[in-house]
Amino acid sequence: MKRPLPPASATERQETVRAALREALRAGPLTAHALSGRVRIPEKQVAGHLEHLARSLRARGERLQIDPARCSACGFTFRKRERLTAPSRCPVCRSEHVEPPRFAITGA
Repeated sequence: MKRPLPPASATERQETVRAALREALRAGPLTAHALSGRVRIPEKQVAGHLEHLARSLRARGERLQIDPARCSACGFTFRKRERLTAPSRCPVCRSEHVEPPRFAITGA
């Protein structure tokens, strides 16, 4: 069983969660799990923050690039999926071995 990440206190965190996500994504493509570890927030909260971050990036002339999730068993790619969370199973082969989407920042 995984232990939850300890919350970052106000004294430890010098920037907002979304600013920390922005900096982490500029380094290269990352999954929601990797982002949660770097920014020290629960993985379930990452998708909500990424939705807001995508809006603020558009105002700056940048965009949130999403490399879609992929089924490890049959190779199906979830190109039309609008949600930022990973799907639970493949609609083609019903496998639960799905590689999560990766996120990065592109533009200006």
